Amino acid sequence: MPPGLPAHRTRAEQFDDLVLDAVEDVEHDWERQLTGTEFAVEDVPPSDPAPWEDGGVPLGRCFPAQSGQPARVVVYRRPIELRAEDPEDLADLVHDVVVEQVAHLLARTPEEIDPHFEGR
Repeated sequence: MPPGLPAHRTRAEQFDDLVLDAVEDVEHDWERQLTGTEFAVEDVPPSDPAPWEDGGVPLGRCFPAQSGQPARVVVYRRPIELRAEDPEDLADLVHDVVVEQVAHLLARTPEEIDPHFEGR
C-alpha cells in the first residue's frame, strides 16, 4: 500500500505488531509473573553496553523492577531487522528475543518460558 492510505503500515509499526504477538504468546502462560512488566521497542540499543554483554550488538535487554519502577523488557528493532533473512525469520527472531529476555527477567531458561524455543 502506498503511504497515506489507511491500510499502510510502516516497517516500525509492523515490527511493533510482531513484538505484541510475541508478548501475548509469552503472557498466555506467564501472566501472573509478568504483571506490571512493561514491554518496549527501541530502534537501536544505547552505545554503552551493559557489563554482562559480550561486546556484540544486543537484540534486547531486560531491566528488573527497582526503586518503584516496573520491570521492563526492551527489544531493539534495527539490529533484529538486520539479522533476519526474511519476514518469517524476522517473526521467529522477535519471538526468540522476547522469550530470552523474559527468561532472564524471571530467572528461568528460555525452554521453560516457551517449550518450543529453538534459539539461535
